[in-house]
Amino acid sequence: MALTPRPEISDPSVPHRQEVVRVASLPEVRSAFAWLLSQEQKFSDWQLQLARIPAPPFGERDRSDWLLDQFLELGLEDVHSDEVGNVFGTHTGHGHPSTDGKCVAVSAHIDTVFPAGTPLNVQQQGTRLYGPGISDNGAGVAALLAVAAALRERRVEHSAPILFIGNVGEEGEGDLRGMRHIFSQPRWNDSITCSLILDGAGSDTIVAEALGSRRFEVIVRGPGGHSWSDFGAPNPIVVLAHAIEAFTGTSVTTSPKTTFNIGVIRGGTSVNSIPESASMRVDIRSTSTAEIERLEGALRLALDEAVREETELSESRAPAQRRTFGLSSELVVIGDRPGGELPSDSRILRVLRSVDAHLGNVAHVQRASTDANIPLSLGREAVAIGGGGSGGGAHTLHEWFDSTGRDLGLKRILLILLMLAGVSE
Repeated sequence: MALTPRPEISDPSVPHRQEVVRVASLPEVRSAFAWLLSQEQKFSDWQLQLARIPAPPFGERDRSDWLLDQFLELGLEDVHSDEVGNVFGTHTGHGHPSTDGKCVAVSAHIDTVFPAGTPLNVQQQGTRLYGPGISDNGAGVAALLAVAAALRERRVEHSAPILFIGNVGEEGEGDLRGMRHIFSQPRWNDSITCSLILDGAGSDTIVAEALGSRRFEVIVRGPGGHSWSDFGAPNPIVVLAHAIEAFTGTSVTTSPKTTFNIGVIRGGTSVNSIPESASMRVDIRSTSTAEIERLEGALRLALDEAVREETELSESRAPAQRRTFGLSSELVVIGDRPGGELPSDSRILRVLRSVDAHLGNVAHVQRASTDANIPLSLGREAVAIGGGGSGGGAHTLHEWFDSTGRDLGLKRILLILLMLAGVSE
């Protein structure tokens, strides 16, 4: 989750600050704070258990089953999973319940970027946890469970139900499929008033702007052949090379910031074979849809020109009787994450700022691509924040998480949820 700063929002309003003070001073909330501080090893154990379960894109089922068991053990209500693997559980509170069917959602994605078969060498050394996915998003899922447990253990009352979600498909080619599915269902689309997304570690960021992205699989196909006897036949890898050279020369803007990346190249079977196909995967990101579309156009043009050039060159090299090559290309969209922006005067941002002011926490508003992209693109209130502690090495085998200071992040999450759900006198 790459982060980009954006302008700060206005200070929280006085009523919100006063309400945070009132809620935080309630005996059951103070008791929940103390419980969160005392249970660190429980949270680390959850995190380690989760990280030891493989969850590659489209292969999250085992983690879904594990999380469903945890939700049941914590006493959440209406615990279930849906057809894509998202897991749900509700804490209704013990006070004066809402009667309008609305709820506040808090979620954490359970998938990782790591493909099936990745060694999961997960371990703990003091306050540090190590292993692929231990922070992104082990920290978010541990925070989700910790807050649910604190609400139950200390019987914290709130008005609107709080819906806990462990969702699939946030990373890479998952293309936010879990969150897309949730907001395509009338039950959730009509009832979720706002969404708090827990992603990674830390307490110093607020993702309130959804960074748009579009991803492509570029495929070039040819007749293939032997490097000696079929010399002159068009080479799909050469086509990709020329397309890359042309596309990477495309200008990009810094305002709005726009980026591209070629992250995967595949093709060929042996050093002495002209490949029948070759492919690459391209990622384009921007806060501007127009810039994404401009770069997509540049990519398509570079590919078409590379195919034309290789076809002409091959025809000039090969004997006349063998000049029908059938070189072709295809550009397939494999990911399209919508952008969106939360108004600076939205209730969820003012609540978050009030909570941070009360806790003495300094957090900066950022833009990134997270599960919040989906509700934000629909004009709904949503932010993504960290689960506390600190972490590093995300998306590598050397990922780590340090639980020092995790309780601040958990207090922050709990207070935000109670402010959004409402706590009666």
